[in-house]
Amino acid sequence: MSRKLIHAIDVHAAGEAGRVIIGSSLLVKGDTMAERLAYCTEHLDDFRKLLLREPRGYPGLCGVLVLPPIEPGSAFGMVVLEQGGFTPMSGSNTICAVTALVETGAIELTEPVTRLSFDTAAGTVHARAEITGGRVTGVTFDNVPAFAVALDLPLELPEYGTVPVDIVFGGQFFVQARAADLGVELRPEAAKDLARAGSVLRTVAQRDVPVRHPSQPGIDRIGLVMLHGPADIDGEYTGRNTVVLPNGVVDLDDEKTWTGVLDRSPCGTGTCGRMAAKHARGELPVGADFVHQSLLGTTFTGTLRGTTQVGDHPAVLPSIRGRGWITGFNQYVLDDDDPFPAGYTVGDIWGTAG
Repeated sequence: MSRKLIHAIDVHAAGEAGRVIIGSSLLVKGDTMAERLAYCTEHLDDFRKLLLREPRGYPGLCGVLVLPPIEPGSAFGMVVLEQGGFTPMSGSNTICAVTALVETGAIELTEPVTRLSFDTAAGTVHARAEITGGRVTGVTFDNVPAFAVALDLPLELPEYGTVPVDIVFGGQFFVQARAADLGVELRPEAAKDLARAGSVLRTVAQRDVPVRHPSQPGIDRIGLVMLHGPADIDGEYTGRNTVVLPNGVVDLDDEKTWTGVLDRSPCGTGTCGRMAAKHARGELPVGADFVHQSLLGTTFTGTLRGTTQVGDHPAVLPSIRGRGWITGFNQYVLDDDDPFPAGYTVGDIWGTAG
């Protein structure tokens, strides 16, 4: 009997769980991060499902595949695992990965600040880990340029009617809308209503709004949806949001499939996209701190370092600060006679045909 061992460090960033997978880099082929992301998508989807689905995972879990770096001076490469597939970048998973690698000594620790760069399919990202007594007490990353593709674009949704949305890029493409415009409230008790509305919005946006990154043509679909509204904290530049992650295939003709899972964190890439939209409207100046709440009340703080251009799109240079906590050191096992080599989903907590 053969047995596959998978080593991982489990971390949460502001409540969002991220499984940092180490020692599996030989599974991935490709000379660029874009090639590696494409390879993962084509050849390693069962590996993703094995780690994120039951019995080793659950619907709210994400992950990071830590790879050798591509660019000189980078510490590592990163491909993100989400329930909907492999993605080029994630803010909460960045915080999880940096926390795990610095606190375990995989990256040399320097107090009070450890500086590093890492490679993603969206570009090279620079990060700073704040260190106190060997612990990571904060992670700030300078994300790739973020930009708005469309503002207040009307989308016609079944049941919810016409909803104005923003199409933005913050490391991956998002459709973002005011929760109030869908008749839902941004509170934990409304989680099922939020997931329902978000799953419909994401599906319609993917169907009706084509996107393609000007310099990364392999990034060509709307991956996630953010529902946002006012925060319940003081401050000039604040907001509250939830991001809806898919947990199954959504059929717009079948309401039973309108399901999803909520991001427990304020979402780093989504916050970058939100800041790009607010800046494009003149609502967020360069240099101001934007404090973004999750449904749990945890926060990420975003700042715009400046502006730039991405293809035809005016863009901003966002930074995000948050914190992660290691929750476990784990060795996952797959025996060759395991009847569930790609995990499984059951309809009591998962969507249809996940």
